Amino acid sequence: MKPLEIAPGTYVLLGVNEHFNFSNGGNIVNVGFIVTDDGVIVIDSGPSRFYGEQLRAAIGRITDRPILKLFNTHLHPDHILGNQAFEDVPIAALAGTVEGIREQGELFNDSMYRLAGAWMAGTRVVVPTEIVKPGFVEIGGHRLELIELAGHSHADLVILDHATGVLFAADVVFHGRTPTTPHADVGQWLQALDTIAGLDFKLLVPGHGSVVTDAGAIAQTRNYLQWLTTRLNKAAEQGMSMAEVLQPDAPPSIKELAVFHEEYQRSVVHLFPEIEAKVLERGRVVQE
Repeated sequence: MKPLEIAPGTYVLLGVNEHFNFSNGGNIVNVGFIVTDDGVIVIDSGPSRFYGEQLRAAIGRITDRPILKLFNTHLHPDHILGNQAFEDVPIAALAGTVEGIREQGELFNDSMYRLAGAWMAGTRVVVPTEIVKPGFVEIGGHRLELIELAGHSHADLVILDHATGVLFAADVVFHGRTPTTPHADVGQWLQALDTIAGLDFKLLVPGHGSVVTDAGAIAQTRNYLQWLTTRLNKAAEQGMSMAEVLQPDAPPSIKELAVFHEEYQRSVVHLFPEIEAKVLERGRVVQE
């Protein structure tokens, strides 16, 4: 747990571009924190109680200022299961995220126990206590813009710090890693990427992958999603079975993304049945 200072008072802890496993303990996610004049703002809490405690200890090695608030950017377990270490401070999230954690948090927690084993010991679900409203908040000399988007999940919070130009894009943007799609609406996701591309940022912190100074990670995420949906729609229109679609045929720029093969196959399972059903309803299946 070594925080990297990317701007004055702004730190990130970078996860590995891997799947959850017993070796990495679920440490695949980027989390961040901002040390303001009044105290510390934390952005996501990681995948377990242990991770959250280690994150809090890492913050304590940087500053003795109090933690003012934790933001959960969306409902996925690698971003919220460290909440337990921050129960003494307000935990804030979009309304859709709060609802999603209430409904699915225990399922996520059970799954993470199977995927990461002992790293998850003692972890329990802590639901955010405060609803985020889109807009601006002023905290300790930092003007934070809270932006509500959707696409990667049904409620994606993006935070732009106008004091430093750092954009915490969460899982709306992936860099060097294949995007995950268990709750994805790709059309909304592409719109969200357009919104992010229009923001005036100096540094972008993706949910997974290294920090960037330009729109390259946005373009990479967009290119993958466009390739994925084009492939799945074409396969459905050609009457291909899911077994056939599971065998990826991708250009090098797609195949070189971390964990491509596994995430692509998961996305087929997540997305292809609905695409196939819509194509069949339109009567557009053709044989080549």
